[in-house]
Amino acid sequence: MTDTDTDTDTDSGIAFGRPVIVNALGQLDNPNTPAARAAATQLNPASDQLAVDARAIADAHASGLTAVNITLGYTMGDLPPYEHTLEEIAVWDRIIEAHPADLLKVRTTADIHRAHREGRIGVVYGFQNAVAVGADPAHLDSRVATFADAGVRVVQLTYNQANHLGDGSMAPANRGLTPFGRQAVEVLNDHRLMVDLSHSGERTCLDAARHSRQPVSVNHTGCRALADLPRNKTDEELRLVADRDGFVGIYFMPFLDVTGQATAADVVEHIVHAVDVCGEDHVGIGTDGTVTAVDDLDAYRATLAEHVAARSAAGVGAAGERADTYPFVVDLRGVDQFRDLVRLLEKRGYRSGRIEKILGRNFLDYADRVWTA
Repeated sequence: MTDTDTDTDTDSGIAFGRPVIVNALGQLDNPNTPAARAAATQLNPASDQLAVDARAIADAHASGLTAVNITLGYTMGDLPPYEHTLEEIAVWDRIIEAHPADLLKVRTTADIHRAHREGRIGVVYGFQNAVAVGADPAHLDSRVATFADAGVRVVQLTYNQANHLGDGSMAPANRGLTPFGRQAVEVLNDHRLMVDLSHSGERTCLDAARHSRQPVSVNHTGCRALADLPRNKTDEELRLVADRDGFVGIYFMPFLDVTGQATAADVVEHIVHAVDVCGEDHVGIGTDGTVTAVDDLDAYRATLAEHVAARSAAGVGAAGERADTYPFVVDLRGVDQFRDLVRLLEKRGYRSGRIEKILGRNFLDYADRVWTA
């Protein structure tokens, strides 16, 4: 396949060498700096509080990462959604401009291919809440156009709670897509932005997948058939997204096991189930985490308890979030996380072609279907 070196990775046994690895939802920062630890206690830290430092970049390179969809802009809280989102875009533009040899802003799939060839990390701008598009139908197109022109490529319709487009996974009414939400999906289609349904409620996800003219995605989720938690998707949702030529990314999150103590083996089981439901051409990874591992888990536990309590008090948490469950899979983190996943998938009998699709080719192909006019 193109964009794959032929050198063998002798540690993993993979014969396709340096594959394209695209994290459909992740982070690109170092969580171990004092500023990052302080920001981690906040409900909604801003992008300028992240530590996109030499270690974060070096670790991303060491992991083999080709590109990552990062979250910016308004997600929750009392911030002005539109203005805050524009500020966040400017912050990330400055971060990328400060590291031209290492980072590349992604607008097209060609940019991801370029990042792979040049040994850089592609950065995809994405939202985890679409509130910033506003509530006025008369201004919807101009706002989406502004975001698209600024480089945003992924727009998740809702976070866990309900908004004026639809319901999130934790909204008890489980409404479908609202009339404004349907209009928003149409405008996102017009501007060829990904419609991401990761945090949406079940009916909102099904409605949006059916209403969208373009394929839709669920960039970071698990399979509810294996762990019955709201943040995971039912087989009906997974199948519909795939049947409409979309993409499903499996996360490395505690929601993969109802106890909250998810392991690397759980990640593999959810990938295998998703492939069984969706087919091997529609499944990838969206870890929802960093490449740089937390160094001091004991100290982090105290920070985590404070953060989980703040999310619960604000009504934005998800079922399965607890102070005693890390928001990552402990035995699948750090710079070896993708190589470790490859080894585990090989043990399940997956051949290099299928693994290559899961690591990044499927996201690339999906992005090409949506982003290319």
